[in-house]
Amino acid sequence: MLSTDYRDGSPNWLDLGTPDIGGAAGFYRGLFGWDYEPGGQEVGGYGMFRLGGKTVAGGMTVTPEQGPSAWTVYFKTPDLDATAAAVRKAGGAVAFEPMDVLDLGRMAVFTDPAGVAFAAWQPGRHEGLEAVTAVGTLCWTELYTPDVAAAAGFYRAVFSWETTEMPFDGGTYTMVKPAGAPDEEAFGGLVPIATDPVEDTERPYWTPYFEVADCDATAARVEESGGKVRLTPLSMEGVGRFAKAADPFGARFAVITSAPAPGT
Repeated sequence: MLSTDYRDGSPNWLDLGTPDIGGAAGFYRGLFGWDYEPGGQEVGGYGMFRLGGKTVAGGMTVTPEQGPSAWTVYFKTPDLDATAAAVRKAGGAVAFEPMDVLDLGRMAVFTDPAGVAFAAWQPGRHEGLEAVTAVGTLCWTELYTPDVAAAAGFYRAVFSWETTEMPFDGGTYTMVKPAGAPDEEAFGGLVPIATDPVEDTERPYWTPYFEVADCDATAARVEESGGKVRLTPLSMEGVGRFAKAADPFGARFAVITSAPAPGT
C-alpha cells in the first residue's frame, strides 16, 4: 500500500504531460474532483492538481514533438546522480539529465531497457505527493512490460526493489516493494503485456491507478467526458473492482474501488 511516509524506491510523485492542460484539467476535475493551479514562469508553467487542498499530481503542456500525452510515475531516490548512473549501467537510458527544481528537489526522466518512461525525484524542500490511497488519489502502479523477469532485474539494480508473488486463478502476479519493506508496503505490479488483451505489445508503459468510490460510475463518467474506457469494470476477489481508461488526449490510467482490508 502506498503511503506518504516515502521509502527510497517508492512512488513519490506523478505528473501528466498533455497537449491541452486546460482540457485535461476539466476532465480530471469532473472525474476526481481535482482543482488545477498553473505554475509561474519560474517553473515553466508546470502546475499542480489538488484535492481538498493537498497536491495529488503535477501537470504541464507538452507538444507532439516532445512526446505523446502520458502519465509519468516518479520514484524516490536519495541520490539522483547515482540513480542515473545505475540506469545506464543496467541498460536503460537517461532521457532528461538530473536537474534542480528550485529548492524543491531534483528530477530526471529515464527509460528502461524496454523503452518505458519513468522518472525519479530526489526530495529537497518538497517530499512528494501530499495524499495517496484515499479516494481521488494515486493508490497503485503497474508496469506492462514484454519481460517481467528482465524488468524486475533492471528496477532491482536501479532502486533495490524486491518482488513477491501473489497467486491468483490462472497464474501469479508479481508485486514490487521497497528494499526491506513488508509485503503490505508493495506499491505496484509487473505484468507481461502480451497476456493482456487490451494492451498493445508495442507500447509498454507504467500506469497509475486512482482510488474511486464507485468504479462503474467513474468508468461511465470517463466516456461521458470524452475519454475512453479501455477495459470495462472487472472484479477480482480480494483486490477490488477496476477499469482501464484513457483521457481525451490519450493518457492511459486505471481506476479501482479497492476491496476492504481483511477484518474491516
